[in-house]
Amino acid sequence: MIPLLEAFELRSMLSGPQDASNAYIRVQAGAGGTEACDWAQMIVRMYSRWAETKGYKIELVDELRNDSAGVRTATLYIIGDYAYGNLQSETGVHRLVRISPFDSNARRQTSFAAVDVTPEIDGEIDIVIKPDDLVRQTFCSGGPGGQHQNKTQSGVRYIHKPTGIAAESRTERSQHKNDDNAMKLLKSRLFKIEEQKRKAEVEKAYDEKGEVAWGNQIRNYVMQPYTLCKDVRTDQQTPQVNVVLDGDLDPFIQAYLRTKAAGKMKKGGSSDEDL
Repeated sequence: MIPLLEAFELRSMLSGPQDASNAYIRVQAGAGGTEACDWAQMIVRMYSRWAETKGYKIELVDELRNDSAGVRTATLYIIGDYAYGNLQSETGVHRLVRISPFDSNARRQTSFAAVDVTPEIDGEIDIVIKPDDLVRQTFCSGGPGGQHQNKTQSGVRYIHKPTGIAAESRTERSQHKNDDNAMKLLKSRLFKIEEQKRKAEVEKAYDEKGEVAWGNQIRNYVMQPYTLCKDVRTDQQTPQVNVVLDGDLDPFIQAYLRTKAAGKMKKGGSSDEDL
């Protein structure tokens, strides 16, 4: 339990225009086939567990499963007060080092997954999207949900031509619901880019084509030959990597907020000095 004074201090750091908003979390597996897709699935589980401990509602907006195991991409919708303010710390590349369960020779493998967190845009913020700037696509959604989803064009994808940003939804049976979800997600991503432009930050981190540069990880999760979870931006770390993967992210979130408020944030990097 966080002491009352400390909780008040942390809440005071969540003063951004969208910090109180709900959040979308998009997880994308990096190169590495099944190993990377399994890591992406582990990250989705980690954020779901964290959200559950906060009493937040969780919805799966989109999921593209890998044939063997794990997911190639997945998008979660986290509903709750200050969901985005807390989860903004998670945007970046997450790196896993472990003995691969998919390697018959039991070799140590390194996997990457990119995480992008965007706020839900409420009705008070006007994101103008010209119809001529949009490409709307429909597709068979596939995945869980039975034959209806596999045979009908219920999945919807919007592509914003000026930026190349895309957003899609395939988990609902109704094309209308998927259309609404995809448009909301697209507006969320476009707002995030505009927000980063106003802050003169690197908007390439939110480009769908190269979401985050591989090798510029923000956090390392080492499971073998020892255990360590370390955030390279804040130096927050713990040997209890399995506890973190079970959703205990608060120490890392709080360290990020304090470091950001102090203006001492480090950049992510590809150094192996902690591995």
